[in-house]
Amino acid sequence: MIIDVPELSLVALVGISGSGKSTFARAHFKPTQVLSSDFFRGLIADDENDQSASADAFETLHYVAGKRLTAGRLTVVDATNLQAHARAGLVKVAREHDVLPVAIVLDVPEALAWERTQAREDRTFDRRVLTRMSRDLRRSLNQLAKEGFRKIHVLRGVDEIAAAEIRYEKLFNDRKDEHGPFDIIGDVHGCRAELEALLIELGWDLIRDEAGRPVDAVHPDARKAVFVGDLVDRGPDSPGVLRLVMGMVAAGHAICVPGNHEQKLARKLNGRNVQLTHGLPETLEQLAAEDDTFVAEVRTFIEGLVSHYVLDDGKLVVAHAGLKEAYHGRASGRVRSFALYGETTGETDEYGLPVRYPWAREYRGSAAVVYGHVPTPTPEWINNTICLDTGCVFGGRLTALRWPSREIVAVPAAKEYYAPVRPIFAAPEKPEQGLDLADVIGRRHIDFGYGTTTVPAENAAAALEVMGRFAVDPETLVWLPPTMAPCTSSTVDGFLEHPSSAFADLRAAGVDRVVCEEKHMGSRAVVRVSVTGAGDAIWTRTGRPFFGPDLDEALLARVRAAAAPIFAELETDWLLIDAELLPWSAKAGGLIRDHYARVGAAGRAALPVALSLLEQAAGRGLDVAGLRDRLELRSAEIDGYSAAYRAYVKPTDGLSGVTLAPFAFLAGAGVSYAKKNHDWHLALADRLVAADPEIFTPTRRMIVDLADPASEAAATEWWLTLTGAGGEGMVVKPWAGLAVTGEKGRLVQPGVKCRGREYLRIIYGPEYTRPEQLDRLRQRNLGRKRALALREHGLGLAALDRLAEGAPSWRVHELVFAILAAESEPVDPRL
Repeated sequence: MIIDVPELSLVALVGISGSGKSTFARAHFKPTQVLSSDFFRGLIADDENDQSASADAFETLHYVAGKRLTAGRLTVVDATNLQAHARAGLVKVAREHDVLPVAIVLDVPEALAWERTQAREDRTFDRRVLTRMSRDLRRSLNQLAKEGFRKIHVLRGVDEIAAAEIRYEKLFNDRKDEHGPFDIIGDVHGCRAELEALLIELGWDLIRDEAGRPVDAVHPDARKAVFVGDLVDRGPDSPGVLRLVMGMVAAGHAICVPGNHEQKLARKLNGRNVQLTHGLPETLEQLAAEDDTFVAEVRTFIEGLVSHYVLDDGKLVVAHAGLKEAYHGRASGRVRSFALYGETTGETDEYGLPVRYPWAREYRGSAAVVYGHVPTPTPEWINNTICLDTGCVFGGRLTALRWPSREIVAVPAAKEYYAPVRPIFAAPEKPEQGLDLADVIGRRHIDFGYGTTTVPAENAAAALEVMGRFAVDPETLVWLPPTMAPCTSSTVDGFLEHPSSAFADLRAAGVDRVVCEEKHMGSRAVVRVSVTGAGDAIWTRTGRPFFGPDLDEALLARVRAAAAPIFAELETDWLLIDAELLPWSAKAGGLIRDHYARVGAAGRAALPVALSLLEQAAGRGLDVAGLRDRLELRSAEIDGYSAAYRAYVKPTDGLSGVTLAPFAFLAGAGVSYAKKNHDWHLALADRLVAADPEIFTPTRRMIVDLADPASEAAATEWWLTLTGAGGEGMVVKPWAGLAVTGEKGRLVQPGVKCRGREYLRIIYGPEYTRPEQLDRLRQRNLGRKRALALREHGLGLAALDRLAEGAPSWRVHELVFAILAAESEPVDPRL
């Protein structure tokens, strides 16, 4: 016997003691899906048979069931469930979470149940209790449907129970396996001519019947149309719209959700008493000219429409009046009501119309919600939601959204067919889309497409301190550079990091071609410039402005001027650029003086004096040769240490002496450049250098084929020359771009740094090159640093993706904030 159970539902097992409910649950459901009343009594009273604990046990069971259902998990309740009040509690929990309550009844002979009960040492009640249970079961069978159970399965006898097979069924609104591409069409309201024009504009071919009426449409690219409802009323040809849409749905070329106007029409066609307002009289008059068969088909079509659909792996939700996140993929009366009518404040405006509750301004879901219902002059994305009702029947436009490209296509109405009660084409007030503190504070779990991460509350607090006190405007802060992991520690004599290790790391990740870029020793800078200068900014790795408004604006003006031809070439009015600001001392002068220079100065002051004293001691015949050798080595190391940091100290005066070394173009208007190869990025960077060589510094590089030892050898020699001349080192990156994936689709490190021998003296101390020190440092643990680098990189890529798709600012900001919070992770800062 096949038992169909919705994938998301609350299943109540019903049966007398000894009917085999627990055995049935173990056979057909995961242990984590089953909530047993006996188990919860044991939790409360340390005794599963203590009936005095039942009230508290069921209260706890209902609470846990609610948490599971909130998370979208099937939940099975293993209890006798023979009393109406017990079942009412379960139906209530199901309705509170907008899932279907399902009953599976196990009906076995009382004698068999008594035999099983006697065999259990933990069951001590007498036969009369079981007889009473049997009577309750008989009475319950006729009550389950009335009590609200939407599916009822009765298994009679041992054989039927043993032969039962659970089959999970999707809810009608679950069409996640449909990926389109879709053309989502707003409220038509009987405007057949405009619907035909819009379909043709979208590339559809209309199919007509013998009378020339459109009865279907097909798209040469196999696109599917999605109608958001309100096909009828007010317009000149509601039957024509219905005929076309019904034909497309029947042929599998379209899907449709109901609007409130279809709902009202269906009630009227079923003989219900409804008010003849808002265009319904016109539709009824038009349908009166159709034959009875067509009208019956219309009634059947409308009654079969589902409140909303979840499409494209859950990335897209379509509902007539929109749908808040808690209702996505759920099934209940209130979900259908919200999808049809939306939510109101309970007030009416000056036109006597209900005031709509602005649910979209509070929406924080990852799925895009596309809807209609309330006419708007221009479709506008608000927190990943968009309304496509642009008032065609009122003389506006009929609008469609192409998914997943998010392109808007519209055709104008031929005329005003119906005068709106409320003016809709006045200049609208821009909706509030500001950032919300609740989106970033506290412990947060984020699924960002390239992985998942948990932001601890204490890290969020630290990030909030930086963001609130020091960072640029969060609306501007759309990306932060990820930290970068070093290559695996080298075994080459005298080196902690060496190109051979960097090449081996990327080869092991499945990369066959890399670019070795000169690693500039400066301060990481993210630059946002636009054609007009509006919103331009430059910020550090932690989101702070660089020099101050005057100098920053002067620097941005130079970048803006150099980028002018690139704006036109890339067809964008703004660019986001990743760069390094040089010299290091321009931004880190205080750090160099207080942290590095003091060490060097102390060594240079003390060691010559000590060596002079040792020379005097040797002159008196004392054996101090060993100590003198050690101090001479120490003195040479201090000189090398001072020379290493001094190489990055250059005089600057305002912007004089300051340069930018750009190396990646991250995004433009409506596009992320993360998948462009590094030749593309660096070629554009070279264009900036050529345009203004005074303010820009080039990035030297080499392309390396990891299958060619000669190519690796040449790159190694290049690195040795570069670092020998005082360069910091290089970054080895997958040539294909920033968003490279390896095995199982996992992201590959966007780059590993390979720093020079002398530069690392700054990081690890003057004496780090001693053999015993190198041996110790080679044991450094890179795992946490690498994981952090990948996590921050994935968050940054997701931020660029969301920025490109026009996502609301809070969705971009939560990812950037998570990167900033990750900087509080306890990772060795020298790595």
